[in-house]
Amino acid sequence: MAALSVELQDLVGVKQQLVKIQEQCRERGLVHSAKWASELAFALDPLPLNKLPSPPELTEEDAQDLDALCLAKSYFDLKEYDRAAYFLRGCRSQKAYFLYMYSRYLSGEKKKDDETVDSLGPLEKGQVRNEALRELRVELSKKHSAGELDGFSLYLYGVVLRKLDLLKEAVDIFVAATHALPLHWGAWLELCNLITNIEMLKSLSLPDCWVRDFFMAHMYTELQMIKEALQKYQSLMEAGFAKSTYIISQIAVAYHNIRDIDQALDLFNELREQDPFRIENMDTFSNLLYVRSMKPELSYLAHNLVEIDKYRVETCCVIGNYYSLRSQHEKAALYFQRALKLNPRCLGAWTLMGHEYMEMKNTSAAIQAYRHAIEVNKRDYRAWYGLGQTYEILKMPFYSLYYYRKAHQLRPNDSRMLVALGECYEKLSQQVEAKKCYWRAYSVGDVERMALLKLAKLHEQLNESDDAAQSYIIYIQDIFSCGEQLEHAEVSTALRYLGQYYFKNKLYDEASLCAQRCCDYNDAREEGKALLRQISAVREQGEPSSTDLSLPSVFNPLSSNTTPVRRVSPLDLSSVTP
Repeated sequence: MAALSVELQDLVGVKQQLVKIQEQCRERGLVHSAKWASELAFALDPLPLNKLPSPPELTEEDAQDLDALCLAKSYFDLKEYDRAAYFLRGCRSQKAYFLYMYSRYLSGEKKKDDETVDSLGPLEKGQVRNEALRELRVELSKKHSAGELDGFSLYLYGVVLRKLDLLKEAVDIFVAATHALPLHWGAWLELCNLITNIEMLKSLSLPDCWVRDFFMAHMYTELQMIKEALQKYQSLMEAGFAKSTYIISQIAVAYHNIRDIDQALDLFNELREQDPFRIENMDTFSNLLYVRSMKPELSYLAHNLVEIDKYRVETCCVIGNYYSLRSQHEKAALYFQRALKLNPRCLGAWTLMGHEYMEMKNTSAAIQAYRHAIEVNKRDYRAWYGLGQTYEILKMPFYSLYYYRKAHQLRPNDSRMLVALGECYEKLSQQVEAKKCYWRAYSVGDVERMALLKLAKLHEQLNESDDAAQSYIIYIQDIFSCGEQLEHAEVSTALRYLGQYYFKNKLYDEASLCAQRCCDYNDAREEGKALLRQISAVREQGEPSSTDLSLPSVFNPLSSNTTPVRRVSPLDLSSVTP
């Protein structure tokens, strides 16, 4: 069990903190952080009346600003941000100052979004900026230098810096915000989006509080360290958050990331039972249904979400996936575009739109979409992988190699990235590198069972017949051991090669067995019959079979004396015969 903060042993104290912070966030219009705290608080037992936290004491400044703050907050809730800011100018309390600055920031964001939607298609890179950012930065910077910013204002300062692409400064400010106000989830989440690797995460000095455990679990998921993430979430559930829908959804996303589709589907179904009107994460659920080609379930999900709220980003992505599964790619792209109009920073929609443009053979639009996805999140391996595929179609292997490498760095144990890298190296005539990639893909668990076949064919091209035979043997045994029918399984190719290989090496019994097996496959039947005739002719001439035991055999167990010395099979295949 992963070690957790000592504070989590006192769940009453944690609940009190959550009740306090959700109220503070709500007063300041930070609705997502308030929702996060409320969801966690709901998963814990209710507090008795005498344990409820008392309201915070007001200062003289708070009392002075109270009327203006109430008026401005009502305008803020109606999204009249300029009006809210107007009535807050001159207020001196911390809460009023935050809402004043936040209203100005959101006003700029709203104008920017309106202009973007009016003037640009989602694929055009607009030069539309939030005009308020520079002024806000200057004012917040002065206050920060004077040490007058509280935890909420530090968070806003960090957001402004991130929007201005001053990422290094933003990280420092968000770390300061988490120290000033450890319970504000928004600051942790912003920090999460700026951390690029585990070294950077370890180098940060973060506050030692229970929220940090949630942050680390989230961070592990983002950095594809799924085992660590699952351990952390499991520990949090055991610590008292077993009913938390937030944690269930995060575990489901983690299983989705490692392609454990059954586990992820079970958790999403459980989540929908507990929270049937939930829209968050449903786009991830639809990705799983899409991968499994579960058309009725995906159709039901899409109709269900349209009834709840058809103008949500997730709903548009689910409908896009539904049309994509029905091969209506133009319609799918249209819904992903709609999702991006609702939220231009929606990572999933950019990536999925790239996939649709690929299906429509519109490579330039696909490249633009994938690039946007990477701008939103540099850790999105699907976008890097998509770019690699696009440049492969454009016959630009040097480019695709670069992007596949990036995808592989993000997912070092994903066999698809390794096979793609191997294919690129092959095109660039770097056979040694290609062989390493294919073997590594097989070693980490080849999802598509293509790596050994490609490795064998590469050995065949290089006239390395023993190695080719060895790879084909393991390939055949692998295909038969998995027990499922694979569309692209090329067992006949392997048997054909092995038949000729044994015949050349005068192992006529093995050659004969391979030839007989070839007759089970339409595309290899004639060659199998021809080989059997050749073997009969040779035997009639009285030529003896070779007894060379150093040659590998598909029909014997793979033992040490049949495996080439420099390659040891990582699987025990002794019980498997095709």
